[in-house]
Amino acid sequence: MGSSFRPFLVNDLFGDPALYVGLPWARRALLFDMGDLSNLPAGRLLKISDVFVSHAHVDHFVGFDYLLRVLLGRPKALRLYGPPGFIGHVDGKLRGYSWNLVDGYSLSIEVHEVHPDRVRRARFACPQSFRREEAPDSLAPDGVLVSEPEFRVRCTHLDHRIPCLAFALEEPVRLNVDKARLDELGLPVGPWLMDVKRAIRSGKPDEMPIRIAWSDGSGRSTRSLPLGVLRREAVRTSAGQKLVYVTDVLNSAENRERIVALAAGADIFFCEAGYPERDTERAQARYHLTTVQAGRLAAEAGARHFAVFHLSPKYRECAGDLVAEAMAAFRNASSARWGGQSSAAGAGKNPV
Repeated sequence: MGSSFRPFLVNDLFGDPALYVGLPWARRALLFDMGDLSNLPAGRLLKISDVFVSHAHVDHFVGFDYLLRVLLGRPKALRLYGPPGFIGHVDGKLRGYSWNLVDGYSLSIEVHEVHPDRVRRARFACPQSFRREEAPDSLAPDGVLVSEPEFRVRCTHLDHRIPCLAFALEEPVRLNVDKARLDELGLPVGPWLMDVKRAIRSGKPDEMPIRIAWSDGSGRSTRSLPLGVLRREAVRTSAGQKLVYVTDVLNSAENRERIVALAAGADIFFCEAGYPERDTERAQARYHLTTVQAGRLAAEAGARHFAVFHLSPKYRECAGDLVAEAMAAFRNASSARWGGQSSAAGAGKNPV
């Protein structure tokens, strides 16, 4: 079964946080945090439609300038999401440059500043020299920031001595095409299958016709079949995929409760693990997690896979030890949670 989300960490375990998630079926991508983005080629950056920023510390936000440089001059709309105060951070970045020679440029940036009770919004458009334009507030019921037929993104507020957001990317349902059944029906694979999936996710009626076109040795062929026939005969449904991203948080009871609720049943849990367990006091003072704390959080959430990142550079010489400590905590806590029969398929494997 293929994966709907294609995630990878942009930098190494000690580098600036940035998680790139490709959405191959939509030819677009999402980005969680934007530390140093210089490792991403322009082709990948141009696919980014939405960026979710945990907080505006420099190692999580410095990549804004690089992304802006690549997108500038492109006919593109970029959406940004961040914690309280985020609109001001973006405004400050944009006001740091002169925009007198951008005639004909159409890039626009829509910023969503997420508060516990509302979402403030502002727009910055290149044709207006990125002057700040206020937009009406909106709501984010249950923390839902983006809701599309194919996926949604939820958040929760955490404490890093400043407000910090954690995110969950969720697929409502997985739709897989039965290739063997397609062959039996004499139908080819092709872009038309995306139309089928979109129609199913959007709740279109079974009577809706789906046009199928393809070319082979005999020339160009076309067929039309009702959506309901294709749904019954060639599409298999299963539980959707869930990815969670957590970074820069204090190990407090409130933070743990919110993280576990957000990450419940995650297929992939990306979590910072900045310090080894022996330096718990240092981690606590800096409002970060240790390796063992991160592993236990992933296990308590019932995550299937667990991946660590954002390790303190102080421990670069013992990176393997930190990863091993985090994975051991995850495996042990998962085993205890499930009575020796962990439901975490592949527990301890790093999917990145």
